[in-house]
Amino acid sequence: MLNTQTIERVLMAALSHGGDFSEVYIEHSKSSGLSAINGKIENASTGVDLGIGIRVLKGTRSVLVYSNDIREDTLIRIARNASRSLLELPENQSVTLQGSVDHYSSRPLKSALTVSQKIKAELLRSAAVRAQSFSELITQTTSSYSDLEKDIIIANSEGDYVTDKRARTRFFFEAIATFKGEKQTGYVAPGGNGGYEFIESLPIDRLVDKAAQMAVTMVKADPCPSGHFPVVLGNGFGGVIFHEACGHSLEATSVGIGASVFTGKLGTRIASDLVNAIDDPTLSGEWGSFDIDDEAVKPQRHVLIRNGILTGFMIDRLGGRRMNTPANGAGRRQNYKYAPTSRMSNTFIDAGNDTPDKIISDTPFGIFAKSMGAGSVNPATGEFNFFVNEAYMIREGRIAEPVRGATLIGKGPEILMNIDRVGNDLRFDQGMCGSTSGNVPANVGQPTIRVSEITVGGQK
Repeated sequence: MLNTQTIERVLMAALSHGGDFSEVYIEHSKSSGLSAINGKIENASTGVDLGIGIRVLKGTRSVLVYSNDIREDTLIRIARNASRSLLELPENQSVTLQGSVDHYSSRPLKSALTVSQKIKAELLRSAAVRAQSFSELITQTTSSYSDLEKDIIIANSEGDYVTDKRARTRFFFEAIATFKGEKQTGYVAPGGNGGYEFIESLPIDRLVDKAAQMAVTMVKADPCPSGHFPVVLGNGFGGVIFHEACGHSLEATSVGIGASVFTGKLGTRIASDLVNAIDDPTLSGEWGSFDIDDEAVKPQRHVLIRNGILTGFMIDRLGGRRMNTPANGAGRRQNYKYAPTSRMSNTFIDAGNDTPDKIISDTPFGIFAKSMGAGSVNPATGEFNFFVNEAYMIREGRIAEPVRGATLIGKGPEILMNIDRVGNDLRFDQGMCGSTSGNVPANVGQPTIRVSEITVGGQK
């Protein structure tokens, strides 16, 4: 993409009018995608993008510029403009890049780019046919397929020069059921860190049946009662509550500027002693994993909470400057148009010792939130509101009738303290996490857990 001599000159230009650190992030990406309604393709796309982001830091100030024009004279000009915007005297620093360190965050066995759109379209069509044959209550399906491959170069004024190759694929399927004027949905959205071999490994029929079954079950369910109940959160995507209500507040993005409910609480108890929470970008092959972060820092396993005690944060370079703490490999960005910041990767509450059946049997009355949906969170306070896609009443220690329309309302710190049972069935689900550095792939996960009390919104 660019030779090392050009990169060195761009990095020096970025320091020419001030700054104590400069960085270039060069990206060449190829992608394709399809979306369908009732199996009929509505949109198809392929794309190629090439660009560079140039960032300059001075203390805790940061400037990012980016361009699709990678001619050297253009890059030097915009790098100098970025440096000038910091309003400092010239520093005339020299930059010598070290030898290349090559990384492979993904090693696709079968590049999705070599698979025809026809084959990908048939995947969506056949999924729709299966869902529609599952039940006459299924009145509509929506589905999509996407893949992305990236070649990345990251270099900086400290002499780091790394390359990385990344590939991801994802399948999304939603079934809509209609009964007596009521509509309910069920969906699945598995994603993989790799090539088309991930799609070929999926049990598509079972996933489609799962989405259809959820929709059909919920469309006939009675409204959920409201009140304060014990709530058992199912494994996998149940971890979205920790991700949203607590995880973002453990990123240096908010901690470093005092906008986190956990600022200043390192080493203190913030959760039940049953809670161990981890963010780990080093897990092999997982959706949120990577071999090098987007600031050329080697990632590491972040133990956030150990036996209820706050033990760590996810820290990027700029956040580390604000916190006077080294970066720990949590810097991520959607692409070259975004400045990196601290982000989650594979974030989860770790497994405990209870079985899911034992947790249910020891709950005389409550709500079983089997599948979570979307929600909203205030990172400064941890206040959240989450919709439950699939919920059931728990009566006399057994899962009873399904209920629809349940929402969970509370504060992340309070929920952490109220976790009184942790299962042994840890599982991950995939999502896209949005923040100031764009949308990045992130796993959420947890075993089955019980919260002694949550406010449940529903119908009295």
